[in-house]
Amino acid sequence: MKPILEVRHITKQFKIGAQQERYLSLRDALANPFKKKEGQNHNTFLALDDVSFDVYPGESIGIIGRNGAGKSTLLKILSRITPPTRGKIIGRGRIASLLEVGTGFHPELTGRENIFMNGSILGMRKFEIDKHFDAIVNFSGIEKFLDTPLKRYSSGMQLRLAFAVAAFLEPEILIIDEVLAVGDAEFQKKCLGKMDEVSKSGRTVLFVSHDLSAVSTLTKKSVFLDKGKLIQFGNTPAIIQAYSSNLTQTNIHLQEVVSESPCVTKVEMITSEGGTLQGNEKPLAIHFEIQLPYDQEGMALSIQIFNHLNQPVTYNWYFDEGASLKRRKGVHQLSINFENLKLYQGNYFVRVHLAETITKTKFQQFDCCPFEIVMIDKKAPEWGWQNNVCQYIEKGEWVA
Repeated sequence: MKPILEVRHITKQFKIGAQQERYLSLRDALANPFKKKEGQNHNTFLALDDVSFDVYPGESIGIIGRNGAGKSTLLKILSRITPPTRGKIIGRGRIASLLEVGTGFHPELTGRENIFMNGSILGMRKFEIDKHFDAIVNFSGIEKFLDTPLKRYSSGMQLRLAFAVAAFLEPEILIIDEVLAVGDAEFQKKCLGKMDEVSKSGRTVLFVSHDLSAVSTLTKKSVFLDKGKLIQFGNTPAIIQAYSSNLTQTNIHLQEVVSESPCVTKVEMITSEGGTLQGNEKPLAIHFEIQLPYDQEGMALSIQIFNHLNQPVTYNWYFDEGASLKRRKGVHQLSINFENLKLYQGNYFVRVHLAETITKTKFQQFDCCPFEIVMIDKKAPEWGWQNNVCQYIEKGEWVA
């Protein structure tokens, strides 16, 4: 069986700082074919760098990676919105894509008119659009506003209509970007159900999302992109694991930090087994070094532990209150001790959030310190929510 999409050595290069060129007439182009244009000494970067993989009919493919990894650029090339600098795409089916709210719609036309226009753009004939028209309108939930110009729709209403058109007009390949995040929780659940239905009907789905639980549920295979390169392509659980491991640093130590605001300059995780927690319910300590460029009255530190699907499983705030806990300018050493850590077997990382108070100015947020829960005796661990007695310590000065 031939792939429905063959991605071969796709490279996309952009110029940094390039200014829009003035339009040239045909006469100018013919008269100066070899003239060097001014201001062409631009830096370039590769949004995609030699990316290759195959997608077969009926497969559901997730595309994951950090912001700026090249996910949206890849989808725009697959959707034939922009051409690659090098490489080629071989497609064997009609493609419907939902990349941005309002893409393929005209704001002056009504919802009804946009359904027919967008369906035509996707290559559908009028009788096909007529066949699915009622289902599209019913799914989108905009019956009352069907004859209202699109420019009067909210972004959520536009998303509902756009997704309904893309999903119900039966393309062989459906491409969905992170745009679903615009919708409310109920509509997101509705969309994921429809995408699962589309995939099970034998059509191909490519899905970009930072919601790893949705990617895990919806897709069987995934692509992991990082800085424009294809890091790994394979079964979704393995790809999510690779992405989660790449997402964080083991311990961070930022040298020569120069900041006008309070900031964390060092994070270190200490376990009784030297990095891997053998079994469950074991002590865990996280040490922090915080630099204050000025005296600070009140400071809040949040610690969250996330699983490999980027879902939070713990949430703890530690904070100072009152002038008696005013911290002096300089470096402060702090520690958080988890005396009885209860987590499932698996991989986790820590998210740190430093702020003035829980509700006021945020100074810093970052992810770090991946760790693993493993079982020595291979028995299932006793599970429970994180609800432990923890200590917030400043070198012999304060224990809460």
